[in-house]
Amino acid sequence: MNAIAWITNCFSKRDRATTLYKRGMAKAKLKNHQGAIDDYTSALKAPDGPASLRGMILYNRGIVYVAAGMAKNGADDLNAVLSMDEIQADVKAAAKRKLAKIQSRTGKRNA
Repeated sequence: MNAIAWITNCFSKRDRATTLYKRGMAKAKLKNHQGAIDDYTSALKAPDGPASLRGMILYNRGIVYVAAGMAKNGADDLNAVLSMDEIQADVKAAAKRKLAKIQSRTGKRNA
C-alpha cells in the first residue's frame, strides 16, 4: 500500500466513526430509535475512533436505549461512560444524572 492510500485509509476509519455518530444523532432526533442504535453500534465498531468520541457515542446510545424503552441497555452504556478515564467531566456528570433518572423511574438501585 502506498503512503497516500495508507493515510487515506487511516483518516477514513476515524471519519467513518464520526459520520455514523452524526447519522445516529440525526436519526435519534427523528425518533428513529432503532436506526440510531444501529448507527451508534456501528460507530463503536469502527477502529481507531478517539476515546472521547467513543464516550459520546455510548452516552447518546444510552439515551436512545432509554427512549426506546430499553432502560437496562441504556444504563449499561451510561455505566460504561462512567468507567472510562479519558471522558470529560461534564459528560460523566450528565451520564450520572441520566442514571439517577433511570433508577428513580425503575425503582432500582443499579438499573
